[in-house]
Parts: sequence; structure tokens; C-alpha cells
Amino acid sequence: MKVYDIAYSRAGDKGDISNVCVFVDNEADWPTLLEKVTADKVRHKFGPLVKGSVTRYVYPNLHGLNFVLEGALEGGCNFGLRLDPYGKSYASLILDIDL
Repeated sequence: MKVYDIAYSRAGDKGDISNVCVFVDNEADWPTLLEKVTADKVRHKFGPLVKGSVTRYVYPNLHGLNFVLEGALEGGCNFGLRLDPYGKSYASLILDIDL
């Protein structure tokens, strides 16, 4: 099972920082998301794409997690040479994490 089986995601950016949120489709899946999708697991999945820290914030009332990925956009949209300088594809990558 993957995160995409139980959740959806959104991504945003600010400079060289990417912000990726994951929210469960069904409240019953919240404990699984909370337990299985850790900052360490996100760091491992993103590998060399993230050069800085990965911080997880928990939003229990929204049944969601927010990950702040520092050093994740090669300087941001004005400086990097990536095809996706805003990190929007990170929303898809986080959904591919194994539960």
C-alpha cells in the first residue's frame, strides 16, 4: 500500500524551501498516516533532492501532515535549473511512499 491509496497532497514553495502537505481521504486512515509517514521516511524518499532538514508538523484537526523541506529547490525558481523549480511534483513523490 502507498500513501496515495489513503491520501492526497499539495505542495508549495518559498525560495529554496518546499512545503508538502498530506491529508487523508478518510478519517479512519489518520492513525496510519500519522504513524507511517515520518520525517525520516520522507527524507529517505526524497534522497538527494533535499539538501537541508525535513521537519514534520502534525495537524490533527485536519487529519494532515505538513513537511517543510529546506534546501529542496536548488535556490528556488529564480536561481535553479530544475524543470520543476516550484517543487509541485513533490506532491506526487510523497504519495509514492510505502506504508
